[in-house]
Amino acid sequence: MVKVITDSVSDITPDLAEKWGITVVPLHIHFGTETFLDRVDLQTEEFYHRLEKSKSLPTTSTVTSKEMAALFDGLSEDTDEILGIYLGTKLSATYEMALKAKEEVKNKRCRIEVVDSRAAVAKQGLLVLEAAKLAQEGKGLSEIEPYIRESIPRVHLRGSFDTLEYLRKGGRIGRAQSLIGSILKVNPIVTIEDDGVVGPCGRERNRARAIEYLYNFVLGFKNIKALAVEYGTHHDEAEALTERLSAVFPREDIILSVVSPVVGTHTGPSILVVSVWDEPPGMVR
Repeated sequence: MVKVITDSVSDITPDLAEKWGITVVPLHIHFGTETFLDRVDLQTEEFYHRLEKSKSLPTTSTVTSKEMAALFDGLSEDTDEILGIYLGTKLSATYEMALKAKEEVKNKRCRIEVVDSRAAVAKQGLLVLEAAKLAQEGKGLSEIEPYIRESIPRVHLRGSFDTLEYLRKGGRIGRAQSLIGSILKVNPIVTIEDDGVVGPCGRERNRARAIEYLYNFVLGFKNIKALAVEYGTHHDEAEALTERLSAVFPREDIILSVVSPVVGTHTGPSILVVSVWDEPPGMVR
């Protein structure tokens, strides 16, 4: 059976990883001289507490190709096909490390394919989950890998923050765009474009209107295959939004999760995100 591997920015929860046999590689978070593994020795609640108290912004880093190769070799003991789906190359070097790792594995008999999701958070995670489900159905790498690649443009994301300042400090968005939120006192709406670039796509006057924007964004899709709601510290908002969205998609199938500390470093604690996989009629599996 195909083994699926991804990074912690996909926001695959431990329960989902165990259920679908997904290997999640933790990225690194640095608070000064302290280094933590994302969601391994620094959980989300503790991270956001430290982020709000910290005078300086933490930094993040990916794994090395040697570390990734070791994971590939470990998985190859149980399979001869591995599919890796990683954080977009415009946001991280994780995908490049996975490409290098393919050349460094000891078990050359194992076929390994790696995919640049051109995404992050659940926009990436929904692709990972679908790959794992297909693997458990008995589909092979030759079928799963091209399907995931062609599906990337069908997964859509919108996120709301109280400020773009964290994205600006982290170098993920230009200074001029950060002024949209700081000067006008509005809640920016951002997306991850099909090429993997984070960019603004709107703004709302307050938090309530921003949440309404996210709700209406999801309602604009008529053939929803998968849906996820994610948050930083505002669990009640995310839960309420999930309940509202259950009118258009089964509540038990909506993924509700916390945004990883690595992503939270660049977005701040107020992040609220929806990710939607929409497929044309006749294509929904």
